Amino acid sequence: MSRVIKRVVMVGADLALIPFALWGAFALRLGEFFPPEMGSFWWLFLLLPLLTVPVFAALGFYRMVVRYMGPHAVYALFKGVTYSALMLSVIVLMLGSQGFPRSILVSYWLILLLGVGGSRFLVRAWLQSRFRRSVEKKPVVIYGAGSSGAQLAAALAAGWEFHPVAMLDDDRSLHGSFVSGVKVYGPDKLADLIAEYDAEFVMLAMPGAPRMRRKAILQRLESFPVHVKTVPSMEDLVSGEAKPDEVRDVEVEDLLWRDPVVPDPELMSACIAGKNVLVTGAGGSIGSELCRQIIRERPQRLVLLELSEFGLYRIERELIGIIDKLDYDVELIPLLGSVTDRDRMLRIMQAYDIQTVYHAAAYKHVPIVEHNSIEGLRNNALGTWYTAEAARTTGVEHFVLISTDKAVRPTNVMGATKRLAEMVLQSMMDDPGKTTFCMVRFGNVLGSSGSVVPLFREQIKRGGPVTVTHPEITRYFMTIPEAASLVIQAGSMKKGGDVFVLDMGDSVRIVDLARKMIHLMGYEVRDDKHPHGDIEIRFTGLRPGEKLYEELLIGDNVSGTAHPKIFRAEEWAPSWEQMSALLLELETAAKNCDVATVQRILEEMVHGFSPQGALPDLVWARSQGQTAVGNAAAVVANNVAQFQPRARDLDKSTR
Repeated sequence: MSRVIKRVVMVGADLALIPFALWGAFALRLGEFFPPEMGSFWWLFLLLPLLTVPVFAALGFYRMVVRYMGPHAVYALFKGVTYSALMLSVIVLMLGSQGFPRSILVSYWLILLLGVGGSRFLVRAWLQSRFRRSVEKKPVVIYGAGSSGAQLAAALAAGWEFHPVAMLDDDRSLHGSFVSGVKVYGPDKLADLIAEYDAEFVMLAMPGAPRMRRKAILQRLESFPVHVKTVPSMEDLVSGEAKPDEVRDVEVEDLLWRDPVVPDPELMSACIAGKNVLVTGAGGSIGSELCRQIIRERPQRLVLLELSEFGLYRIERELIGIIDKLDYDVELIPLLGSVTDRDRMLRIMQAYDIQTVYHAAAYKHVPIVEHNSIEGLRNNALGTWYTAEAARTTGVEHFVLISTDKAVRPTNVMGATKRLAEMVLQSMMDDPGKTTFCMVRFGNVLGSSGSVVPLFREQIKRGGPVTVTHPEITRYFMTIPEAASLVIQAGSMKKGGDVFVLDMGDSVRIVDLARKMIHLMGYEVRDDKHPHGDIEIRFTGLRPGEKLYEELLIGDNVSGTAHPKIFRAEEWAPSWEQMSALLLELETAAKNCDVATVQRILEEMVHGFSPQGALPDLVWARSQGQTAVGNAAAVVANNVAQFQPRARDLDKSTR
């Protein structure tokens, strides 16, 4: 039926129910079906519906979608029936009707409430049962019978995809009770419920539970053949970024991590509040999260430097939304550029009077940097040098480098160039000027562009195989928001030349992580023990420059700080005189594509650097010879010479 016809039906039903409620009140009070006294008040049976229906309409009775009626409808119903009873009492008092029993008012209110409300909820129950029969919905078990579980059950029952068949909760007092019409069981009944209802999904509705408890629950669920989903975290609910009835795949953070330590407000704001801040690599995983957290500390100006136009556009739009939402007065400056452009870095810091720099710009994908060693050196090491020199020249107060655990005894160019970048800052503390340099070293971050987690999730959804490089490979992991928060706080504790190391918890075997993700997405690993499983884990071998194990410390000289998750390491670095000479030599080698010199200097300077054979660029140079390079240069020069006249002609024609 159309909405108009549905409203007409509801109005017609109420026009009949109101006289019925009044008749019922008389009959109950006087003990007869048609008491003679009722005839004196026949006009009330006509007047009361005409007065009550407009009140119901004003309260939105006839705009409600019956199938989705909830608590708000009960409240409106209560008000409407009360208003009707009050109107009846006013009419009786005003007209001074003799012989009208006053107790009829209470009976009328109760009968009308049951009649109007009951009719609607009966229709709602009929519609929902009819809807469930017409749509093949997937049975789901909800873990958590609190308010989030109740909201989720109601939302799923009204939706098209899932049907809640049972709830689980650790609270024994809830076992056997019903929440949103769904029975609550103990967690030990899950196997029986899966068998009885053929449930394929378990939804974790505990957004406020501590992460350790969520981790324990997920470990318990891992052995069952179900796809585990979860409602958003409390942070997302409070910020308005998600709703309780939104479900998503389980967060891998819940499998790996302990509850994060609450950030220290003083450390968070010390280098940011009221200052002009520059973030290099602002569009990257860490850089963008740094920007989000920096904005909330209310800097005077935030300058975003990014090489990728799309990355810069995306983070700028997001930050504008945050500024508007918080109503902060922060000047946002998006700049395209590279940290390898020394003059541009100097001009940026002068023009915007930068006081704090968070240097996150880096090439970080190990195999790609391994095959592009010169560009890795330029961006990671020389880019850090140019940026730090510009900071020292312009009197920047704080300079924080975001480093990596791959800088410790590296077997790859990426790690070696990042360690060299650390040493540049350490050496510059011989003559820092007004600038205090420090660096923060940590491992992998979940959800970054290079993280295995999104790759595994994509491979599982495709049906596998899930690719792992080695059965014994391990990595440290940290969430992006936690890493960015600790970077900001560590930068506030610097003394000069500090190497800060973040507490990453225990290292994780990547193959174990892959297995957990496969199980929690409702599949079984296919291996020798389970030949009929769903998803295969395939080992592809270590990639160029990849290590089995990552470390966070070069030596054992480490001390604590004011923050329980941040440590200060004492590590060797050359004098600035030695370092500056080496940087000039590396700069010349990079310009000449002299990979042999680059490899020699990295091996001499970076403690523990042991490349697995000659660098790929060096192999190419040896096989092709200098003649090939000269020929290539001549071809480029000839093409440019031929192109310039055409470019000038094109320019004239455009004018």
